[in-house]
Amino acid sequence: MVAGWAWIDKRHFYIYALLAAAGSALGGLIPFFLGRAGGELFLLRYVNRARFEALRDRFEKQEFLAVMVPSLLPPPATWKLFVFGAGVFEMRTVNFLLAVFVGRMIRFGVETTLTVIYGPQIVNALGDFTKQHFALAMVLLALLFLVLGWWVWRKLRGKGPGKAEPA
Repeated sequence: MVAGWAWIDKRHFYIYALLAAAGSALGGLIPFFLGRAGGELFLLRYVNRARFEALRDRFEKQEFLAVMVPSLLPPPATWKLFVFGAGVFEMRTVNFLLAVFVGRMIRFGVETTLTVIYGPQIVNALGDFTKQHFALAMVLLALLFLVLGWWVWRKLRGKGPGKAEPA
């Protein structure tokens, strides 16, 4: 739907991406709060306490990315499981909303931009590619994040290209 609206009104494509991201973040509050309300008991039916605590510890180390990255992925990604988990592991609501918004904004921003440039058929072509070559698509996405993460890390450390190491 977002791609269709962007195609019809190309001048305001960014508004559709922004509204879709905001709506997705707000809609994600339902499974998030369900996870907060009784998700721990639900999960403990399927995993033992030690495994649950290990999952919680891993989630807490990278909670923003643990919610943002699945928010980037198109269906059939199991986004609601990560949202539910964020509630179970008591992620702060503001951080949750921001992570979902950022992830969805990137996803819908790329989708609407590609639609405006190449037409609505590009969304179907990319969706078909992802379904047919899911593992390859995930590897490419992981490589993209690794390169982007490395670039951000270098910039934050102040060692961009051409900068000397401190003595």
